[in-house]
Amino acid sequence: MSTTAGSFRVTAYRVGWYQGKQARRVWRSRPVRGRRQQGPDFDGATRTVRADWKPSVRISTDGWPEGAYLLVLDADSGHRRYVPLVLCSAAARGRTLLVHATATWQAYNRWGGYNLYAGESGGYHDRSLAVSFDRPYDKNGAEKFLVHERPLVVLAERLGIPLAYTTGLHLSADPGVLRGARSLISLGHDEYWTPQQRRHITRARDSGTNVAFLGANTCFRRVRAESSALGPDRTVVCYKTDWHRDPAYPRHPSQVTTDFRAAPRPDSEASLTGVLYEGYPTDAPFVVHRPEHWVFRGTGARRGDRFAHLVGVEYDRVTPEQETTPRPIEIVAHSPLVCNGRHSHADAAYYTVGGGAGVFATGTMRWVEALMAGTSDGGRCHGMDARTRRFVTKVTRNVLHGFAKGPAARERGAAEDNVKEVYGAKPGADAQAAEPAAVGAAPRAA
Repeated sequence: MSTTAGSFRVTAYRVGWYQGKQARRVWRSRPVRGRRQQGPDFDGATRTVRADWKPSVRISTDGWPEGAYLLVLDADSGHRRYVPLVLCSAAARGRTLLVHATATWQAYNRWGGYNLYAGESGGYHDRSLAVSFDRPYDKNGAEKFLVHERPLVVLAERLGIPLAYTTGLHLSADPGVLRGARSLISLGHDEYWTPQQRRHITRARDSGTNVAFLGANTCFRRVRAESSALGPDRTVVCYKTDWHRDPAYPRHPSQVTTDFRAAPRPDSEASLTGVLYEGYPTDAPFVVHRPEHWVFRGTGARRGDRFAHLVGVEYDRVTPEQETTPRPIEIVAHSPLVCNGRHSHADAAYYTVGGGAGVFATGTMRWVEALMAGTSDGGRCHGMDARTRRFVTKVTRNVLHGFAKGPAARERGAAEDNVKEVYGAKPGADAQAAEPAAVGAAPRAA
């Protein structure tokens, strides 16, 4: 901790339902004397920022249950910051595994003036090529967790289904927690994956573990986790368009850190997610296409029903023109939109595999955020209302309950391919043309 305040306290809260309070206090420090620590260290080779600070408070988590936590830092001056923390489960057999996107948290963290999108100039050209967990988070300290993850944790705990917790980087290093998991849930903005993480989750799917992608732009960037002086997996490496400078190139092309779909070893995310990230920014209604599908059961939705602003700010689409798109795949929502002046669609989709697992993708980044729409705790909301919150909540409950019962192809039914019905004989012609421009128009877009 570095502060000009005279003192501060740390309070740890476990996030959950807790009869509507949504968190429970598990620990609180005594007042700690504040001190201002040295400025950030800077590695010019990769433009990586680190805070080489001395510890201010040591916290023992002995006896704390596994789960998602917020550490709340309160200064005597009235200022407040957060630190998100995940206490990972050792095993998820028979449970639903929530996967927190800590690599994505760090990719967007611009504390010290640098992240994977921009550098000191504010431009893309001097961005970091590697970012470190050895520094605080910017803004309030927990923006990605609060907006794209916490609402789902609250709902899942409220449902009372057996839960387990982990992070993408933990899965990358040790897939053991996946053994026997009923389902795996990727949260609202889960963009940065290692190839190991993707491989482990794909194998779990093929073994019967259901997978839900409750966001968009998932598994888009291929990254590498490296150690720092503080321990393993403390650095997230992603060279993006400078992939030819990555030390892994050219000897290990499958490890080169760029977009999964890009050279030198293209491997589209659609083979796992079922949908493909297409563009940014957009704002459009979510349009129901197959109201009879089990994910919409109990919503009262009819074909063509629209839920304003639910599609955005990034979106995914089924791309049947790509060989990697799983088949059969069932498009359950098909939402017209405009992105960077081009017309396309966002798709929510469901597919099943031979081992029995079901995979559901919402096709929009605002899905988890919509769980709080129209409330005082609604975050940015983007104009989404209480009707949208009720719809998204019911669909999410259906997915969580359905996937928690076991392989969805057996428990809820196999996917019925309807791509030709939706996209016609020449699927996605307009959107296919839009894809490169939409994705390539803005380097910060994902």
